[in-house]
Amino acid sequence: MTAQNNVDYDEISKFEALASRWWDEHGEFKPLHQINPLRANYIDTHSPVAERKVIDVGCGGGILSESLAFRGGEVTGIDMGEAPLSVAELHKLESGANVTYRRSTAEQAAEEEPEVYDVVCCLEMLEHVPDPASVIAACARLAKPGATLYFSTINRNPKAYAFAIIGAEYVLNLLPKGTHDYQKFIRPAELAQWIRAAGLELDDMIGLTYNPLSKRYRLQSGDVSVNYMVRTRKP
Repeated sequence: MTAQNNVDYDEISKFEALASRWWDEHGEFKPLHQINPLRANYIDTHSPVAERKVIDVGCGGGILSESLAFRGGEVTGIDMGEAPLSVAELHKLESGANVTYRRSTAEQAAEEEPEVYDVVCCLEMLEHVPDPASVIAACARLAKPGATLYFSTINRNPKAYAFAIIGAEYVLNLLPKGTHDYQKFIRPAELAQWIRAAGLELDDMIGLTYNPLSKRYRLQSGDVSVNYMVRTRKP
């Protein structure tokens, strides 16, 4: 599969349609705003980003990109959605975040900038592309030897279907209906296999849980039954 083919334009169009509301903390992207501090802290704790070259693959409207830039990272954000990137550029003018945005696939970026980045992030993207393994391999090529890479996605099991689709999209209305396709969810064993195939070492796997009563998210070791995140290293 070529870099240009590893794009699901139906998925892109979902986020294009919502782009103007990307930075509305009470709108459709509220969950992203709520989990962003947890993930940014986790990344910065394990791979301090200050004065490091960071790439955010599938950056969307730039929520994570800006957070890492404000922690001192030299951040590049790439995405294939033109509208989210336009929103990211506009918000950068407002916030003053020092982020470089580009319209690119992970595979294209890897061809142009092999072994350039100290930290590679690819969060909430793998379940939206036809070939996740290709994206992981491209992220590995973007990373310098010794770099840390972060991936997050959603497990594929009945509980994840109940929580991430029925609960989040239909009952609690945390996400727009149709945001996720259950068949594209990724089991931890599958993700681990693709990570190893890309020549990366898996250092940590941590769950992201949501309490509907307190309406709070937290990172939780040992519970990767729904949303989860992995930390990997390029030898």
